[in-house]
Amino acid sequence: MKKIIRGGTVVTASDTYQADVLIDQEKVIAIGESLDAEGAEIIDAAHCYLFPGGIDPHTHLSMPFGGTMTSDDFTTGTIAAAFGGTTSILDFCLSSKGQTLQEAIGIWHEKSRGKAVIDYGFHLMIAEANDAILEELGSVVEHEGITSLKVFMAYKNVLQADDETLFKTLIRAKEIGALVQVHAENGDVIDYLTQKAIAAGHTEPIYHALTRPPEAEGEATGRAIALTALADAQLYVVHVSCAQAVQRIAEAREKGWNIYGETCPQYLVLDIHELERPDFAGAKYVWSPPLREAWHQETLWSALASGILQTVGSDHCPFNFVGQKELGREDFRKIPNGGPIIEDRFGILFSEGVHAGRISLNQFVDVTSTKAAKLFGLFPKKGTIAIGSDADIVIFDPKATRVVSANTHHMNVDYNPFEGMKLQGDVVSVLSRGNFVIRERQYVGSTGAGQYLHRKRFARP
Repeated sequence: MKKIIRGGTVVTASDTYQADVLIDQEKVIAIGESLDAEGAEIIDAAHCYLFPGGIDPHTHLSMPFGGTMTSDDFTTGTIAAAFGGTTSILDFCLSSKGQTLQEAIGIWHEKSRGKAVIDYGFHLMIAEANDAILEELGSVVEHEGITSLKVFMAYKNVLQADDETLFKTLIRAKEIGALVQVHAENGDVIDYLTQKAIAAGHTEPIYHALTRPPEAEGEATGRAIALTALADAQLYVVHVSCAQAVQRIAEAREKGWNIYGETCPQYLVLDIHELERPDFAGAKYVWSPPLREAWHQETLWSALASGILQTVGSDHCPFNFVGQKELGREDFRKIPNGGPIIEDRFGILFSEGVHAGRISLNQFVDVTSTKAAKLFGLFPKKGTIAIGSDADIVIFDPKATRVVSANTHHMNVDYNPFEGMKLQGDVVSVLSRGNFVIRERQYVGSTGAGQYLHRKRFARP
């Protein structure tokens, strides 16, 4: 059935204007004033913004970690994402040494098949870069449409790869049109500092942050950038948390190198002192990289506003406090790393970014949707409101307010790290390919309606 969204203000990364939007067959087919179509359903969006559906480029659903599993699967996680204004996610497919890439991808297809309520795709972790894996990457890009590859520089003896693996991946990515992502922390230094802390009897959550200093993130970011320049390739630094990493990215971009960066809402509004909460509550804020001193926040906001950083992902990696985070009560190393962010990414960026005057309305759209679409081979199908694009649209009331709480969120987790935060602006309705997933703040979607995203090869935006 055709739909006309009437009376709203369309906002893209480049334009803001009042117009009606006509939807048919999952696509936007017309944008203009006083549109009409026989039999069309009329959706009143007066006094609301029409945003392109959010694209979250960084999620971890049904992911094993530290002997447990993230608490959101592809159903609960994507429902929560939709409530928060996100209509597409890119999840991380883990691989391991001795496993073919296709075997790893098959596991993630099985985790997600028939479960997502919004569209989804995968990034692919590279654990080793032997000849067989490097050869297989060509078919992964061609047949699976997975055009982004992640290399971990941290989690020694678990996920961490060496520099040779990173360098070979960069070279191969250049050949096949893939974007390499790095978790940029110096895992060897962190391992040493962690062992030293434990030997001194320091087991509290705050030592998770104190053993992962910003200098270790800055160093790894700089090293990954240097290897990328040497390979003449392209690099995307995930979850940038500190000024030291921002500086390395800024210097590289000034030289014209093909370097991009992502930050996350938690680094923009929370700081290291959350890990000092009493009664082990600081464990709720254990993720990697860790929260930093508050002064880093303005550096990150400035980097978003100036274009040094291009995207905001959630790094949604939820574990319940009871029974999961509690695994590390006697040893911070055993606290599962990650937090529940997917539902509040969009709202925090609007409230603390646009409403607070740190970024413009168009920049908000760019960092929450458009740039991710361009970097990860989805534009213009996703990431904008334009004729021919998927009708992924968020109807957003900038005058409404809401208070973040675990009592009202839709993530399958028993706490919210932003508990009590009052946000200006709220999602009213969300359409994914022209179909309502959220309507008047109520879930009306269908499990399995989300489609797998076969993405285009990397092209410099």
